[in-house]
Amino acid sequence: MAAISIPSRQLFIDGEWRESVRNNRIPVINPATEQIVGDVPAATFEDVDIAVKAARKALKRNGGKEWATASGAHRAKYLRAIAAKITEKKDLFAKLEAIDCGKPLDEAAWDIDDVAGCFEYNADLAEALDAKQNAPVDLPMDTFKCHVIREPIGVVGLITPWNYPLLMATWKVAPALAAGCAAVLKPSELASVTCLELGEVCREVGLPPGILNILTGLGPDAGAPLASHPDVDKIAFTGSSVTGSKIMTAAAQNVKPVTLELGGKSPIVVFDDVDIDKAVEWTLFGCFWTNGQICSATSRLIVHESIANEFQDKLVKWAKNIKISDPLEEGCRLGPVVSSGQYEKVLKFVETAKSEGATILYGGQRPQHLKSGFYIEPAIISDVTTSMQIWKDEVFGPVLCVKTFSTEEEAIELANDTQYGLGAAVISNDLDRCDRVTKAFEAGIVWVNCSQPCFSQAPWGGKKRSGFGHELGEWGLDNYLSVKQVTRYISNDAWGWYTPPSPKL
Repeated sequence: MAAISIPSRQLFIDGEWRESVRNNRIPVINPATEQIVGDVPAATFEDVDIAVKAARKALKRNGGKEWATASGAHRAKYLRAIAAKITEKKDLFAKLEAIDCGKPLDEAAWDIDDVAGCFEYNADLAEALDAKQNAPVDLPMDTFKCHVIREPIGVVGLITPWNYPLLMATWKVAPALAAGCAAVLKPSELASVTCLELGEVCREVGLPPGILNILTGLGPDAGAPLASHPDVDKIAFTGSSVTGSKIMTAAAQNVKPVTLELGGKSPIVVFDDVDIDKAVEWTLFGCFWTNGQICSATSRLIVHESIANEFQDKLVKWAKNIKISDPLEEGCRLGPVVSSGQYEKVLKFVETAKSEGATILYGGQRPQHLKSGFYIEPAIISDVTTSMQIWKDEVFGPVLCVKTFSTEEEAIELANDTQYGLGAAVISNDLDRCDRVTKAFEAGIVWVNCSQPCFSQAPWGGKKRSGFGHELGEWGLDNYLSVKQVTRYISNDAWGWYTPPSPKL
């Protein structure tokens, strides 16, 4: 495969590329080789301020007619143009994504298809918004008429993670733009390359300047000032629960709404009536795709005791067969984790599990055939107790821990034994049982006889420490709209509450 170079970009502000105020850069490290392959600008609070002003100006320009108060159909044309441009550049985007964050090229290509699909879907929602405007509200008094206007919430700050760099950004950018907002996007400093390329796409399709601004930079230097900026009307964040809590605190100072999609430690419950090979594959996919770096990973396997030994044997056999290689290599199914920091963290989790008495059935170390790069063999860990760190804490790497159960009640109790509540999966041929377990799960997303599929049309969000608010579907658009009630008095009669003053003689 031909070598691909990382485009050198500035910050994308007000429709053009601009040098950051302090002119600092952050190196881009390819996790497969540990080599520096480029750099991205490092925005600071000065740049955030310039970008927020540009977004505010863009919303007000021409009385808002260019974007905020334009029809949804008008905005939809731009969203469709962005989708088409991304599809046209799919190969480039997929390769950049794989080099930047380490995910297998086939997965990255799938992500880019989803990016285009998400822009298309939100274009449809933007058009549908026009028909929903001025929706009447039934009132108990016929002397009044009431309707509802849906308006963009304003300038939004979007802070996104490194595991799906462009897709997670799109989950926020597409509905924000569809709603008529202007946005400032701050992607993760560990993987920002494709988000900057989205700026170039916006330039090429002629998106009005200032509607989408893209600032790369470190969390404390760029993310924090965006979250606390008094002229930002809403913050949407995907990332760790620790950072989510800080963002909520910052937003609270100005009483601005937040949507938080945070960590997870999701369960997958496998009953004894399943096709074992099928269930094993979904279990591995649920924890190891995206190199295990996915907030909804079903990383706690809860398997019926009567099939546990056979299930674990097969897990190991299947896991040994997963192709671990450079993400750009044909057939790669597990690439490196994103950074040296993440690599050390995942290895430490495995070490701690061992020292606490768990059994490492397979993996959890560097594959012997790969001498450099942040590669970790997918780990399968058994003999886990509920007091162990590996049971409680999110690893964000290819590590699956296994616990057995004997009754349905016990399985549900173990599944809900977590501070998180993002996803949960159940695998059983008894659909009535699946239904009972689905209702009992304390999670925002439930998968039945599968794990991890995700569609732009269906709501995505969690409970407990996994955050609140929903992305995707119509719910995703609602995040970026505010509702205005308009009530009109339509009677010809005087209101008649006060006695009129008597006429002067």
